[in-house]
Amino acid sequence: MARPPASKSDSSVAHDSASWGVAAKAQPRWPARLAILVAIALTLTLPHRLHVGPSLLVPGLEFVLLIALTLATPLGMSEEARIRRFAAIVLIALIQLTNIASLVLLVRLLLYHASSVTGIELIYSSIGLWLTNVIVFALWYWELDRGGPEERRMRRHPQPDFLFPQMMTPDCTVPGWTPGFVDYLYVAFTNATAFSPTDTMPLTPWSKSLMLVQSIVSLATITLVAARAVNILN
Repeated sequence: MARPPASKSDSSVAHDSASWGVAAKAQPRWPARLAILVAIALTLTLPHRLHVGPSLLVPGLEFVLLIALTLATPLGMSEEARIRRFAAIVLIALIQLTNIASLVLLVRLLLYHASSVTGIELIYSSIGLWLTNVIVFALWYWELDRGGPEERRMRRHPQPDFLFPQMMTPDCTVPGWTPGFVDYLYVAFTNATAFSPTDTMPLTPWSKSLMLVQSIVSLATITLVAARAVNILN
């Protein structure tokens, strides 16, 4: 039996709800925690002269914060949840600042001590910095979109910061689809490679600003570091 066509009002309501972003279901946090562990490991693989302070100081602090967040992850938007979210933002910011500082140190080496930097060292360093850049912005997008993982579970959540294709065309996916960490990781990866949005559009000033910063860091890593490494190897 053929399905009766939806009325104009029904289709409009469905479209508006999907575009705004339906309330998310509870999602596992282990992908984000695994991404943080990978970012910490990438920091440890950088040469000693690209570390900020002692080699184990900042990665050790990041690991302690991660353990604390893992052991204290409440449900709902209680006061404890707000404190946890603040700690998560501090952790992401710490990884971000550490990665940018390492990139600045590497660029400084290229400008003033280029002869002491080998091509292999540059390639490995640029790969680590670029991958960390992708991971940290995926964490930013996941933690801040629509108020964060806990706020996204509320029916009356803040406006979407990113417009995913499934939100524009809800009939192409499962009912009640909401983005997970892998979706934000894909957004960060494509923005770092194309230096612009691809299939997912930023909607708010902060999301556009973050994508702008990510593109700048990615472009600097590729053009200033990787290009120099290729010249050295040649």
